[in-house]
Amino acid sequence: MNKFKIVLNGIVNENPTFVQCIGLCPTLAVSTSAANGLGMGFAAMFVLIASNVAISLLRKRTPDEIRIPIFIVVIAGFVTVIQFLMAGFTPALNKQLGIFIPLIVVNCIILARAEAFAFKNTPLDSALDGLGMGLGFTLALTSIGTLREFLGNGTIFNITVTPAGFQPGLLVILAPGGFITLGVCMAVFRALRARLAERRGRATPEPASGCAGCAVCSICDTAKGGDA
Repeated sequence: MNKFKIVLNGIVNENPTFVQCIGLCPTLAVSTSAANGLGMGFAAMFVLIASNVAISLLRKRTPDEIRIPIFIVVIAGFVTVIQFLMAGFTPALNKQLGIFIPLIVVNCIILARAEAFAFKNTPLDSALDGLGMGLGFTLALTSIGTLREFLGNGTIFNITVTPAGFQPGLLVILAPGGFITLGVCMAVFRALRARLAERRGRATPEPASGCAGCAVCSICDTAKGGDA
C-alpha cells in the first residue's frame, strides 16, 4: 500500500470529522478556540499513532473474542501518558480541555482505527494511518476552533486580529454556534473535495449512508442484526 496515500486518506478521503462524522462530541465541545482545537488534536494524534502501533504488534497474539477489551486497555494506557504529559507541561491547556482528555479512551475514532486498520496491518502502516487520521482530526478541530474564536472573540490563538469596534458574535462560541460552524466547515470541505475530483476527471465522492457510513460498522451489533 502506498505510504503517502495512507496518510492522505486520513486527512482528505476519510477525514474523521468532515467525511466520517465521528468523534463529534469533543469536536463541538473543545473547538471554542484555536488553541483548544490544536491541543486536543495533538493529544488524539499521539494516542492514535501509539495505540495503532501497539495493537498492530499484538494483533497475531490477540484472540478475536477479547480484542475489544484489549484495545481499550492499550488505548487507556496511552491516554494516561498524554494526560500526565499535558498536566506537567501545559497545565492551563489541560485544565481547559478537562474531561475530554481522559474521554479519548472511548473516542470512536481511536477504536475504529484499531479495529479497521491496525489489527489488520503492519506497525509502520498502522503508524502512518494514525498520523493521517490524527492530522485530519487536528486540522478539522483547529479550523473550526479558529473560525469560532475569530467570530466569537475577535482573536486567533488569543491574539487580537480585529479592528477596534468589532462586535463579536457570542453565539458562535456557544453550543448552537458549534453546530452551525461544523455544518458550514463540513459543507465547504465536501464541496472542495467534489471540485478537486471534478478537475481530476474522477467521480464525485459520495458519502456512505446508514450503517455502512459508520467507521465502527464492522463491530457494531446493529449492523449484525442485534440490538443497538
